[in-house]
Amino acid sequence: MTAARPDPLRDPRFFTDPYATYDRLREGCPVQRVPTGSGGRQAYLITGHAEAREAFVDPRLSKDTGRFFADRPSMRDLHPAISRNMLASDPPAHTRHRRVASPLFTTGRVRELRPYITRVVDDLVAGWRPGAEVDLVADLAVPLPVTVVCELLGVPESDRATLADRSHDLFDASDTDRVDAASHLIGERLTHLVDTARATDGEGPLHSFLRDCDAGDLDRDETVSLAALLLVAGHETTTHFIGNAVLALLRHPEAFDRLRQDPDLIPGALEELLRFDSPVSVATFRHSTEDLRVGGIDIPAGFPVLIAPGAANRDPTAFPDPHRLDLDRDAGGHLSFGHGIHRCPGAPLARAEAEIALRTLVTRFPNTRLAVPAQSLTWRRTRLTRGLAALPLTL
Repeated sequence: MTAARPDPLRDPRFFTDPYATYDRLREGCPVQRVPTGSGGRQAYLITGHAEAREAFVDPRLSKDTGRFFADRPSMRDLHPAISRNMLASDPPAHTRHRRVASPLFTTGRVRELRPYITRVVDDLVAGWRPGAEVDLVADLAVPLPVTVVCELLGVPESDRATLADRSHDLFDASDTDRVDAASHLIGERLTHLVDTARATDGEGPLHSFLRDCDAGDLDRDETVSLAALLLVAGHETTTHFIGNAVLALLRHPEAFDRLRQDPDLIPGALEELLRFDSPVSVATFRHSTEDLRVGGIDIPAGFPVLIAPGAANRDPTAFPDPHRLDLDRDAGGHLSFGHGIHRCPGAPLARAEAEIALRTLVTRFPNTRLAVPAQSLTWRRTRLTRGLAALPLTL
């Protein structure tokens, strides 16, 4: 007898540096069947760039988790606002949700938000002084996006810290009970906010959001689930985007120095930073609704399919010398925001927040350095996103 193959995405070494694992898997085959979780479950993992783009737009790969798990009893206790949302749906339901969400993040809307984002960053770094030590994650990368998305949704300041903490807990792959409990707190808190706002007249952001939901024919549960998705997805991934980008620059001093000398290069540099260390390592769940082929590989109906943007972004067939950070590279084809109808609608806002945060860091604190050895940094233990638990810096 041979021992069962271990899940390659649960190896402790994967959380520290997933790229060696991704390279090994991609070299074996960019679409392959791998063990996932426990109990003998398996999924198809896609690590090639061309194959990932193909899979992202294939309508036979469904994101409707309710459909997949309809006859599969679950031991989980997620709040419906978390388990059933726009990311876990297909058209036409997905189309209705997307129609409401997209206008919040248009280029024009984000342009209007830039002064507010700048004020938030200024307030967060107001107490920073040269020579001091700060945790970029806790002191900037976490509070910035959660403050902005809560402002966008009209979440009261008294609720923001709690919702941010519980959103963080949702990505703790090591403790499913903690994840389930966090989902209920978020769902119940947002349900209360929605119900309270509906019972009162007002002209603030939350009332505007509710009118948009009504116009889009979203019912109460769908409205709460969309608010939860915008809150969670809108802050967690941007937190990691900022943290990963700063770490990459500090580990490549020549790149940091270029941005310090010319901060106007930052908007273009963001695409390479997103490619180099994607905040989304493995995209959310899909399953095959019928037999199909991806990248020449047969995938039977009824199987989970995992698409890994983190792997696709380091595919040498798409990006030569992919493990090198190159600010002159044309990285516009990266898949960090996904591809197709599920591409992240909040990408313009994430870019604006990261740009303003980086510009502030390189202009006000140009001699910033790591306060600890890079190898001692701790990464979050989740395969879905890739981000640091903390990033201690000396300003």
